[in-house]
Amino acid sequence: MVEIIKTMKVGICGHFGDGHDFFDGQTIKTRITMDYLVEKYGKDSICKVDTYGGKKKVLKHIFGVTKLLKKCQNIIILPAYNGLRVFAPLLVLLNKIYKRRLHYIVIGGWLPQYLEEHELIKECLLHFDYIYVETNTMKNKLQDLGFSNVIILTNYKKLKRVVFADLNKNYSSPYNLCILSRITPKKGIEDAIFAVHNINNKNKNIKYKLDIYGQIDSNYKDKFIKLVEENKPYVKYLGIVPYDKTVDIIKNYYLLLFPTKFYTEGIPGTIIDAYASGVPVVSSRWQSFHDLIIERETGIGYDFDDKNALEMLLDNIWKNPNTILNMKKQCLDESEKYKPENALIPLINRL
Repeated sequence: MVEIIKTMKVGICGHFGDGHDFFDGQTIKTRITMDYLVEKYGKDSICKVDTYGGKKKVLKHIFGVTKLLKKCQNIIILPAYNGLRVFAPLLVLLNKIYKRRLHYIVIGGWLPQYLEEHELIKECLLHFDYIYVETNTMKNKLQDLGFSNVIILTNYKKLKRVVFADLNKNYSSPYNLCILSRITPKKGIEDAIFAVHNINNKNKNIKYKLDIYGQIDSNYKDKFIKLVEENKPYVKYLGIVPYDKTVDIIKNYYLLLFPTKFYTEGIPGTIIDAYASGVPVVSSRWQSFHDLIIERETGIGYDFDDKNALEMLLDNIWKNPNTILNMKKQCLDESEKYKPENALIPLINRL
């Protein structure tokens, strides 16, 4: 007897978190992608494999991906490093049988450097139909490695944008700054605290207050809590913000700080949150900075990994507050391109 399998439009393989609370960019983007495709095509056209559990459940995940190939016309994967090592070779091998369209949505900006060091994975990805990257910088680097299947697909978030008429335009010293990110040294948290501490001490009164939100890396917790305690009352840690509540938090701040030390960042979701809140960004200039931030229109950059440059920039800003206030409308306008219905058009057109 021949088994009849109903063909579905899309199968998605990524970290959905098995119903647990996760606030990392990979999980959030995977869930948003799934939700939008279900909204567009209906839940009967979409199926998924949740890679929650990692190595402990790798056999289950391999079995699940094999079922996706049997059932779905298009396979979308959104893995990080470890998942890519498993699923890229597996999909290319099995697709010799099933002949499906393979799509890889890259999260962050790490892939080009990774492929320079992993020739096998590079060879596998050359067999994918499409690789979607967040920035032109990444696309150019992959093309230099011999890829011709690279499409720009910027990051995206489903957010309720602030209405222009409701923008907070009344600020005075001390100016309230915020950081929303994972709490690790590589996110530049200490640079931000250093700058705020020095400016307040130098001026002998509080010019800035800094509120920090995000999940604390377990190896960094003790040092971070000590830093916050040492810099009271103008530095506070205020916990984790659900991804659909970020605009409600950020909209009341003067600036969002993004002092990252990850040079290979892609399009960080926290900056999309800031734009939707009408809040400009002060950021280190990582490799894709200019793909996202319009200098002096949606934010201001400083030299990468230079805490003294951050301090000098913030010291100048409080003396000229209208520099930031004049950017707020442009931030709202820029946020339009990061709505899922706009950002996902390149993917939808290829399914």
